[in-house]
Amino acid sequence: MSDPLSVLSYALAGTLVLLLLLAALRWWRRERPDAAELERRRRLQVNRIGRLADGHIVELQDGHEGGAGVGPLLFYKYKVRGVEYQTAQDVGSLHGRLDLRRLAAGLPAQVKYDPKNPTNSIVLCEDWSGL
Repeated sequence: MSDPLSVLSYALAGTLVLLLLLAALRWWRRERPDAAELERRRRLQVNRIGRLADGHIVELQDGHEGGAGVGPLLFYKYKVRGVEYQTAQDVGSLHGRLDLRRLAAGLPAQVKYDPKNPTNSIVLCEDWSGL
């Protein structure tokens, strides 16, 4: 005859293992953010921690020229601690915040950049505009 305490401990251990396996499966199958959501999070993070720099618009390019599935690209340049950066931001998902007809090369723009990584920058996001 087996000990009732031993049977209970095996049942509890089995239940615990099953719960851990279910939690691991749920974590593994969770929805991962798509590229657009990751970009939105990046913009909001730069807006939250960013420092301002003076910049200029270099060019506005229709996204269909550069590749499939890319919205309008806003090319801009700015200087941080004497180093000049030139980059582009896909502004297609922010079209409601921007009148593309008013943008022209050479116009000034405020740029927000990550002080720890100045190459990570924005000129426009959901909560802020440097244009």
